[in-house]
Amino acid sequence: MPRLFSYTIPVDDGAAPNPFDGICTLTICKPGIRRVAIKGDWVAGLGSMNAPSGDLSGRLVYTMRVGEVLTIEEYDRFAPIRWPSRIPKIDSRDLSARLGDCIYDFSTHPPKQRPGVHDERNRETDLSGENALIATHFFYFGSKGSRQLTYLSVAATA
Repeated sequence: MPRLFSYTIPVDDGAAPNPFDGICTLTICKPGIRRVAIKGDWVAGLGSMNAPSGDLSGRLVYTMRVGEVLTIEEYDRFAPIRWPSRIPKIDSRDLSARLGDCIYDFSTHPPKQRPGVHDERNRETDLSGENALIATHFFYFGSKGSRQLTYLSVAATA
C-alpha cells in the first residue's frame, strides 16, 4: 500500500522539489523521506506561513507519486544522459537551468559539489538522504500554492 510523506516547505526555490522539464525530482533536502520512500509512495510539500511569497499555510505547493528511486550516485551517473537539465548551469539566464538538483559529482571520492543552490553547509544533510526520488506523475502549484486545503474528519461506521 502506498504511503504519503508530507512536510512544510519553508522556501520553494525550485530546486527541492525540482519540477521542470516534465519530471519532478527530490534529490536534496528532506533526507528522512528520501531514505525510505519507495516507488508508488506519494510526497506532498505543504506551504509555510512565512513563505517569501506570503502566507501559504494550508496550501499544497506540490505532490508527486514516486516513480523511480535511485541512489544519489546513480542519479549523477544517469543525469547527463536522461536528465541533462538537472545538472546546474549556474551562469544560465534560464532559472530552471540554474536550479538543477544534480549537485554532487561522484566521479571523485568524496563527491565534489557542483556550484548550485546548496553549499558545503548542506552536504551532510543532502548526502544522508542517500536517494533521489523521481516522478513523472506530479502536481506543482509553486509560490501561490493550491487553493486552501480543507481538512475532513471521517468517522468509521461499524
